[in-house]
Amino acid sequence: MSATSLLTESAPPSTATAPVHRSETPGAFMARDIPADEFRAAMASLAAPVTVVTCYDDTGSPRGLTASAVSSLSLTPPLLLVCLDRGSRTHDVLTGAAAFTIHLLGPENEALAKKFAGPTEQRFEHVSLAGGPTSRHAPQLADAALRLTCARHDVIEAGDHTILVGRVAAADCLGRPAGGLVWHHRGFAHARPVEAR
Repeated sequence: MSATSLLTESAPPSTATAPVHRSETPGAFMARDIPADEFRAAMASLAAPVTVVTCYDDTGSPRGLTASAVSSLSLTPPLLLVCLDRGSRTHDVLTGAAAFTIHLLGPENEALAKKFAGPTEQRFEHVSLAGGPTSRHAPQLADAALRLTCARHDVIEAGDHTILVGRVAAADCLGRPAGGLVWHHRGFAHARPVEAR
């Protein structure tokens, strides 16, 4: 039985009529965009996880960038997404790669996050890479406590960004708490669990 039919059968009949509020000009308000600077200021209040996304380019060279627009998408199948600026020099490589890895960063990884937000050609300099089966598909940053390696599932154009959807094929954990480095109010912040009371 569907949830809709269950609710229909169990709910008593209602004789009350809810008031309906209609705009005199439907769609007129929603047709306007919020100004870019106002939207940017509002989004600065939205704390976001800091990650590094890596892949190999056509020559087998490692490529990557720092990304904070990352989210889980589905449990079955296991999907996650990362939003990529179409103006990024790493955009085309990541969206064209068959596989990529998302590294969840912790407070100890601030320098790594800054490095992968810096000059493209210097991002992998003096960075330790992990071996193992997943390293054949995408570069694995050894200092990240949690690495999620994905097969490209979908690529969706959205405004000035591209939504890269990955199907998670492997999760490599170093056995210590992962994550906790967030971007909030245009700077790094450290998230931690609230103490039980």
